[in-house]
Order: sequence, then C-alpha cells, then structure tokens
Amino acid sequence: MDTAFRNPAIGPLAALLLAVAVFTVTTDTFMSVDNVSLILQQSVVIGTLALGQTLIILTRGIDLANGAIMVLGALVVAQLATGAGVPQGIALLAGFAVCGGLGLLAGGAVSRLSLPPFIVTLGFLTVLQAASRLHTRETVLVEEGPLTFLAQGGYLFGQFQVTVGVALVLITVAVLHFALTRTSWGRHVYAVGNDAKAAMRCGINVNRVLLSVYLLAGLLYALAAWQAFGRSPATSPNAFPTANLDTITAVVIGGTSLFGGRGGVIGSYLGALIVLVLQSGLTQAGIDPLYQQIATGILVILAVALDQFTRRSTR
Repeated sequence: MDTAFRNPAIGPLAALLLAVAVFTVTTDTFMSVDNVSLILQQSVVIGTLALGQTLIILTRGIDLANGAIMVLGALVVAQLATGAGVPQGIALLAGFAVCGGLGLLAGGAVSRLSLPPFIVTLGFLTVLQAASRLHTRETVLVEEGPLTFLAQGGYLFGQFQVTVGVALVLITVAVLHFALTRTSWGRHVYAVGNDAKAAMRCGINVNRVLLSVYLLAGLLYALAAWQAFGRSPATSPNAFPTANLDTITAVVIGGTSLFGGRGGVIGSYLGALIVLVLQSGLTQAGIDPLYQQIATGILVILAVALDQFTRRSTR
C-alpha cells in the first residue's frame, strides 16, 4: 500500500494493461495497428488538457473552464489566421498569449482574492462559453501550415503511425514529470496541495506557486488547442463541450487525489488512455455507448474510493 501511495501511476498502469489484455482476448481488432494508432492520436487533446488539470488539482483546486479556455484560444487563432490574414505562426503565439493570460487571471482570483477554485473556474466557464459564441457562431476552417503541423508524422514498425502531436504530448508529460519530481518548484506545488498554511510557514510563497500553476495550465490549454488543429482543421464554439469533465475523469482515474498533494502527470495521461481504451474496446464488443458512460462513471467512483482508502491506510 505504501508503494502505491508513493507511486500513484502504478495503479493506472496496471488498470490500462488489464483493459488492453481483456479487449485483446475478447475482440478481434482491438490490437490492430490502425486501432492502437488511432487511440494514441485521440489521446493528444484530452491528454494535454489533463496535464493542466493535474497541476491545478495537485494544489487542491479544480478547473471547470479548461475546455472553454482552449476553445476560445483556438477561435482567436483561427480568426486571426483566416479572417485577418495574420501568419499562422503569429496567430498561434496570440493563442498562447490569450490562454496563458486567462490562466493567469484565474490564478490571480484564486491566489490574491482567496476565492474557491471551483467558483472561479465555474464563472470562467460561463463567461468564456458566451464569449466564444459572441466571437463567432460559425465553424472556422484553417489552411494547412504551422497550425496543422502536429498532424504530420511517420510510421514505425510497419504501418504503426506516430504523429508529431503524439510525440509532443509524450515529451510534455516527461518534462512536467521532471519538473514536479526533480525541482524545487515541483516540491512547492505538492507542499501547497498538502497544506497551504504549513507551506507558507515553511517560507513557500503560496500565491506565487498558485499563479505559476494556473499560468502553466493556461499555456497547456493553448497547446491542446494546437493539438486540436492537428486532429481537425475546423473549430467552432461548440467544440469539446465535455472537456472539463473528461479531464477530471482522466486525472482521477490516473491516481491524482482530488484532495491535492498526491499524483502526477504520468498517471493522468494513463487515465486518458484508459478512458479511450474502454471506449474503443466496448464499442468493438458491441456495447451500447450509454453503458460505456455508466462503466466510466463507476470507474471514477472506484478511483476516488481507492484514493480515500489509500490515504487512510497510510496515516
């Protein structure tokens, strides 16, 4: 139990391997090259959003507006690149600025005004969804170029396709894991999540840590918007309506505690893969999508229950 507490990614990895084994045995096409490649490509947007969600949950917060931030950033980028004739590279930088700025604004409300993250991000969700529809009510299509670059890639082991987007999300996971586990900033993030008051008494600037976390999360949401262009060159205000709930699901299943201070980005990405593996395997097994949602919901409840049990057992 102590090992599981110190290494929260062990459980999600075991669950992922078990799901893969079950669907490999029970279906004929689950382990086909095309299907495995498709699952990896589908993981890039929600997986990247889940990384930002993880950072915020580690500090005992939650972000209900991550999908809305990503969509608004994507719309700004698309409108600049198509309507205003701005070069795609500059438009992309503007998208990072918008998403990063919104993350910083949310972080300021949480850290400086001491407002609950749930309320702040719920308000942001409502405002940004309306702002996206005011910005444009149409689907915006971007041309091929830097915005769709992440869709490119090559083939490994014959027909197994790996896009630049898949490689980028894996690199991002590795960099964030290093930052959280091998730097003082990462130790401060966990300290704030465990007990903000105790962290403050130890000399940690809690407000600065929270601002950095929300800013970095906003930049990750911009990266997710870029990943979304790689998946599809079209974007609209109605894109990714359940992204916030999907990322919370991935983070919880991935072993990050909703009570802060425990978890990591590797587990969160594995959690996103678990959800996609379940959806793919159950679909190929002929299970109704409604039952798939029930299975995912039960998995989330079990993950939270396991987290509670683990925390009590290690006290």
